[in-house]
Amino acid sequence: MSDQITNILLVGVGGQGILLASEILSETFMLAGFDVKKSEIHGMSQRGGSVVSHVRYGREVFSPIVPEGEGDILFGFELMETCRALPLLKKGGKVVANDLRIPPPSVLMGQETYPDGLADRIRSQFPDLLLVDGQHLAMEAGNPRVANTVLLGAVSKRIDIAETYWLSALEKLVPKKALEVNRKAFMLGRDL
Repeated sequence: MSDQITNILLVGVGGQGILLASEILSETFMLAGFDVKKSEIHGMSQRGGSVVSHVRYGREVFSPIVPEGEGDILFGFELMETCRALPLLKKGGKVVANDLRIPPPSVLMGQETYPDGLADRIRSQFPDLLLVDGQHLAMEAGNPRVANTVLLGAVSKRIDIAETYWLSALEKLVPKKALEVNRKAFMLGRDL
């Protein structure tokens, strides 16, 4: 195991399952034998505000916060929030983003407009972009609320950790009644 620390950022809005996804990521890395640190920032998350979670893993990790410009993977649940977090990524970083637009209150009240072309803007700065139709795949899995798990599956293909650890973490953290649909959602994302 090298001394390298991998920095992952999860961004989106409240209610998208970001905190559960960061718990599953952290649990996966711990099961795989890594030291893990996690930090979360909730900005009115109950009301659709910004949510950012930092997950760092490696042989030994001292701080839970990803320094600006040092993120390895940006895991975006909503396009505008993904764009907003791009400065946190290092050059050559990877982006897995949900192809979803959730208008903030300023757009809903007509004070601003939701910007067009966000996926193109992301790709121009970070060509290693995987754009995922999380809602469509969640419906295919059987529940629109498992888009976060679809995205987790897509991210898992960009991280060199055995599938068995991911599935064990899902099993540990997802309620039994929702486990099967989440497992299916995870595999749909992983197979992209």
